Amino acid sequence: MRMITFFMVGLTVHVVFFLSIFDIYFTSPLVHGMTPQSTQISPPATRLVLVVADGLRADSLFTLLPNGSSRTPYLRSVIEKTGTWGVSHTRVPTESRPGHVALIAGFYEDVSAVAKGWKENPVEFDSVFNESRYTWCWGSPDILPMFAKGASGDHVYTHTYPAVEEDFASTDASRLDSWVFTQVKSFFKSAKTNSTLKTSLLEDKNVFFLHLLGIDTNGHAHRPMSQEYLDNIHLVDMGVAEIVSVVEEFFGHDGRTAYVFTSDHGMTNWGSHGAGHPSETLTPLVVWGAGVNNAQRVTEPQPYEDGYLKDWKLEHIRRVDVSQADIAPLMASLIGLPIPVNSVGVLPLLYLNNSDHFKAESMYTNAIQVLEQFQMKMKQKKETTLSFLFTPYQHLTESKQAEFIHKAQILIQLEKFNEAISLCQSLIALSLEGLVYYHTYDRFFLGCSVVLGFVGWTSYVILIILRTHASLNRHPNLTKQIPSHNLARLCLCVAVVIAAFLLIQRSPLTYYVYCLLPVPVWYSVFKESGALTDLIQSAPSLPLWKCLGYFLLVACGIELLVASFFHRAMLTVGLAVLSLWPLLLGLFGKAKFRSLSWFLGCLCLAAFPLMPVVGREPNLHLVTCAGLLTLFTSACFLWSSHRRTPLHFSDRQQFFIQMLHVGVCAYVPSLTHSSLQQKQGLPLPNQIISWISLASSIFVPLLSSTRLFHRLLSIFLSLTSTYLLLSTGSEALFPPVLSWLMFVWINIEQEALLAQGVSGRQELSTIDFSSNIDISKIRQLKLDDIRRAYFFVFFIITAFFGTGNIASINSFDPASVYCFLTVFNPFIMGGLMMWKVIIPFIIVMCTFETIQVATQLSSRSLFLIVLVISDVMALHFFFMVQDYGSWLDIGTSISHYVIVMSMTIFLMLLSVVTHMLTSQRLFLWRKPKMHFP
Repeated sequence: MRMITFFMVGLTVHVVFFLSIFDIYFTSPLVHGMTPQSTQISPPATRLVLVVADGLRADSLFTLLPNGSSRTPYLRSVIEKTGTWGVSHTRVPTESRPGHVALIAGFYEDVSAVAKGWKENPVEFDSVFNESRYTWCWGSPDILPMFAKGASGDHVYTHTYPAVEEDFASTDASRLDSWVFTQVKSFFKSAKTNSTLKTSLLEDKNVFFLHLLGIDTNGHAHRPMSQEYLDNIHLVDMGVAEIVSVVEEFFGHDGRTAYVFTSDHGMTNWGSHGAGHPSETLTPLVVWGAGVNNAQRVTEPQPYEDGYLKDWKLEHIRRVDVSQADIAPLMASLIGLPIPVNSVGVLPLLYLNNSDHFKAESMYTNAIQVLEQFQMKMKQKKETTLSFLFTPYQHLTESKQAEFIHKAQILIQLEKFNEAISLCQSLIALSLEGLVYYHTYDRFFLGCSVVLGFVGWTSYVILIILRTHASLNRHPNLTKQIPSHNLARLCLCVAVVIAAFLLIQRSPLTYYVYCLLPVPVWYSVFKESGALTDLIQSAPSLPLWKCLGYFLLVACGIELLVASFFHRAMLTVGLAVLSLWPLLLGLFGKAKFRSLSWFLGCLCLAAFPLMPVVGREPNLHLVTCAGLLTLFTSACFLWSSHRRTPLHFSDRQQFFIQMLHVGVCAYVPSLTHSSLQQKQGLPLPNQIISWISLASSIFVPLLSSTRLFHRLLSIFLSLTSTYLLLSTGSEALFPPVLSWLMFVWINIEQEALLAQGVSGRQELSTIDFSSNIDISKIRQLKLDDIRRAYFFVFFIITAFFGTGNIASINSFDPASVYCFLTVFNPFIMGGLMMWKVIIPFIIVMCTFETIQVATQLSSRSLFLIVLVISDVMALHFFFMVQDYGSWLDIGTSISHYVIVMSMTIFLMLLSVVTHMLTSQRLFLWRKPKMHFP
């Protein structure tokens, strides 16, 4: 197979494996076709006011000031006198869109929906707003439109401020909340003179939604412990008190308004959210007004062992915790709306102040609403599964469903309301378990298909290595174990049977891809099985103990890399072991300076995984120091290089400009953050410099000489300048230290070649990336090349996790992008942060490209070993996903699997980019010619 064909096939296979995890674990849980269910008894409230303080932590609201007073006196009085309070427990990802969907629609979106945008609905769903008579919303343009678009009819009205107002560099982000309060007060004031609007407002089943983004914006910009964040909470408390006064006055204090105050997610101490830390998942919930219990005094210890009650001085007030999705049925019950048909929330009865009959009927409605989802899910799965293969959920068969419903109706008729409530709660629990059962019905089947394809692909790559790049004794008469035409017919028959099976079951198109992909993969494996025969025949002449030793070392090394995904400190252990490599190989006596440089470089790099990933305060002095370190090392290299080979004038000029650019980029973050601290906004010149630096970072190196170290230095300077602009502290030192170690690695590999007795070794200073490639000098793989491939994978993982944990959304500091933009834009900010992660990746990739050239290996041979190592790691994580029981552990392993697969895909794509970066020169686009002897 030609290199380009192999590249495209490999890329396609890995993309399929990458996407499979989303089809297996992140498909939408929603079903459609259910009938809305509502309670026939009159509700206690006519209207509901929902206030969501975006990014508000539970402890920030409930904790008292040192003097014993509260920064939220109005809400504190509600908690202690007229309402019911608790903690709303959110789920990962703790982002605005999933949080609001859980609050208002009552279900938890799949994680992949975050990537589909905040402004559109990736899937249609029902919500409290949709079921209401009218809903009026005020707040962020990122949240409100998604509920307005999803509503049937024209009864959801949104009022939003311009998106540019969501500026982290704003002088005072609390003005976003002030805008909402002002608009709401103006709305009710205008309604007094607008008869049409007033008539609509006086009707029942109306919802008023206030989305307050100021707290979240101040938290990102200044941290949750800042005075700006805390003052914003006080402003919200005063605003809520004013709105309650305005609403009550407008409706004549009729006592028919219910109020719900909560948050979509919390925030970490370092101003981010997205993961599962308690500061992100614990949000406040305060409910009061019509139909809501007043504060209940308790003397007994409450069933919460988290210690928060004592910290918040609320031990004497009953606390009622809920899951975030439970708030949707609570709101629907208070104003008599049908519960959103996709809701998986359970009505929290302790919030309701109503008759036992109303509570029993409401819980029965909740149970029927959840049961209908279960029935629809079961029906869909039954229709797409052959009858003899279908296994129903045994705890809730059709007969048991009818029994539950009949018994609940009888208990309500007999006025045994507590028993009816208990029975309905059991039915809800079983229905939710059944929903999960049918939602994951095909998971094992799809997982087996993916594993089969994965193992086949890895086997195929290993056989290609053995056949094409290993020095084995060839036995042509044994290479064809199975006649190719018989093998092709067999695989074709298997493919037809699989396709027919999937067609009968009306499976989705993606199922065909996952189930049919293993067929051609294993066909290729069996076609290459002769390489395995060659290996067996060559076994007597191979150093078996040495091979076994390498295999065990690589296996242990892979386990260390897998462990590093859970404990970054394992990278430090690995670097400490790698630092001893020249000593173990016997290179120390031959190249003392390089060996010592390697030892110090590994130890310096080993310090970074020990540094905290999150919670670091910005230290712009370290960014400046990183710039100076970059300039110093570059100057030293240029001075030593000039002594050996004089630089061309154009190259000297370019390096001088690039070094000057690095100096400017080292100073821009300090200047930008100083301006933001003084609340003067993002300086336009700084923003222009930042975006130009980003745009030119890939193209500037193409202007430099293609001599090995000259091109690498240009790449290093260009990428480091952008990295400095995206840094806020010690991570800025990472690229210079990593580049130093990569430079030493290139040099010491030359010494390793000499120690192995490889002939024709070329001096590094004479290598030109764009020079002719002499095919006769390209050698076959040796055992030591497995070590080189492993080193590369290890450094790639170190580049990924050296300064952060990209498996966790909340490990990123939003301040990293302030040199580029301060107005909230999740996709541009996410793209910039991803580029920051990729920069060290490219540095390692360019080093690997250099080592392949310097060690006289074809670009394909060493890369195939890398593919095997990364695929084994991905397969390891895939098996871990199958073994874990809790969703948190599953989610962690899935994120790690996604990272490894993304890394492999990046490796394949960036191998082309790095080859261009190293070997091409702008305006000289010529392919290196192959010189045949």
